[in-house]
Amino acid sequence: MNTFKAALAASTMMGAVTAASAVELEVTHWWTSGGEAAAVAEFAKAFEEKTDHTWVDGAIAGGGNTARPVMISRITGGDPMGATQFNHGRQTEELVEAGLMRPLTGLAEEEGWKDIVRPASLLDSCTVDGEIYCVPVNIHSWEWLWLSNKAFEEAGVPVPSNWDEFVAAAPALEEAGKIPLAIGGQPWQIGGAFRVLVASLGGPELYQQVYGDKNAEVAGGPEMAKIFKAADDARKMAAKSTVQDWNQATNLVITDEAGGQIMGDWAQGEFQVAGETAGEDYTCLPGLGVHQVLSTGGDAFYFPKVEDEEIAKAQEELASVMLDPEVQVAFNLKKGSVPVRGDVDLAAANDCMKKGLAILENGTLVPSGEQLMSQDALNQINDLMAQFFSTPSMTAEDAQKRFVDIVGSAT
Repeated sequence: MNTFKAALAASTMMGAVTAASAVELEVTHWWTSGGEAAAVAEFAKAFEEKTDHTWVDGAIAGGGNTARPVMISRITGGDPMGATQFNHGRQTEELVEAGLMRPLTGLAEEEGWKDIVRPASLLDSCTVDGEIYCVPVNIHSWEWLWLSNKAFEEAGVPVPSNWDEFVAAAPALEEAGKIPLAIGGQPWQIGGAFRVLVASLGGPELYQQVYGDKNAEVAGGPEMAKIFKAADDARKMAAKSTVQDWNQATNLVITDEAGGQIMGDWAQGEFQVAGETAGEDYTCLPGLGVHQVLSTGGDAFYFPKVEDEEIAKAQEELASVMLDPEVQVAFNLKKGSVPVRGDVDLAAANDCMKKGLAILENGTLVPSGEQLMSQDALNQINDLMAQFFSTPSMTAEDAQKRFVDIVGSAT
């Protein structure tokens, strides 16, 4: 923690040379796929149209696990950007505690964020000791199974309506030359898919007990044993999936080379860029077609402290733009996520987004993994599941035993 505090003095001395009012504001994020780039461009366009400032794009390829260390290093090292993306949850705890992030409480109170941001847990995740430190921009949920309608048609089987039907269709898909389950080789994708199995097949209570309560006894119990059996089915179905990036796996579904993919609703952006139509070209099953459950994770933007008052003003203007109703709709329609505002017009929402909105209003919501567990514990689980998927000799029982140890020591 001393390193964070020591960096505070250095970081507050930083800041770009700006004109009297116009600012070039660097914004870092990890949105680099086709759908993501189209979505973030909506933020950049709106910021420049609604203010006198310039958006300087700081995209970092490789996803959050690659980008986050770079972002944190810059902030703690005295080279802060104007704004930076993180996920809702606990990823910025030390940065906030060290005083390196700018509070937005005054702006939030002025604009009534507590009245417009839903669910309330999103703003709660931005709040530390009564101060609001981030602006939530979307609701992303992991609990989706994306299916290629044509792949199942070519395999001569109906499009599944739930996980069990998907597993049962795997032999027919393989016989037709399809990969039943597309998944990238990066640990965060496999660990994320595992959390989906827990929440969607095991249900919200099991998910909360394991990831929220860190109950090692439950983690080692019979209900979790069923989840590890499902994970074993998943790794067999994904045995011939050799891609690394998540959007490459999504592309296997888009091109009908794979039957399905477990991935968050950001995958929708890739289907949209490819010209695919929800309900016609592809099918989406929230909660894997079993439990109508979605997690309330997503993305938020934080604003590192800088000494330059013009930059500070531009930071607040960007935060305000990101919650503008029209901007919320434009961004989220391209991102595949759901707006954090409950008062926006979503007449243009597609079939899958409508399913998500219905669950948001009437279904079961659970916190994201990042809201419940430290990033270190989640990374340990991700690494374990990646090893499980790549090591056929590791039994489900062995993986569950190691999982119990991680859960028991998690914070």
